[in-house]
Amino acid sequence: MADERTIVFEDDREAGRLRAVEEGLPVGFIAYFALAGRLVEAFYAIASAEGLSVVPLCPYAASWAAQHPDLAPAATAELVAAARAQLASDSGLW
Repeated sequence: MADERTIVFEDDREAGRLRAVEEGLPVGFIAYFALAGRLVEAFYAIASAEGLSVVPLCPYAASWAAQHPDLAPAATAELVAAARAQLASDSGLW
């Protein structure tokens, strides 16, 4: 006997989710990176509003920043070096 369930897939790009819905109820979802750029942009906006510099050590955030120099000003070389040193010293915590 065939499975009679009907599952509908809803692509909510604003939220970065693909949802599976059965009979009006969510039965699963996948989060995807369409949201990641918005997160990085929001972080840079917060930092800018507070007068802070950002050193993007996450590869995705660094790539996004390189593609959006108008929204993500580069940090000074001294600050980048300090951030990398801090990351190296904290590597045992992760």
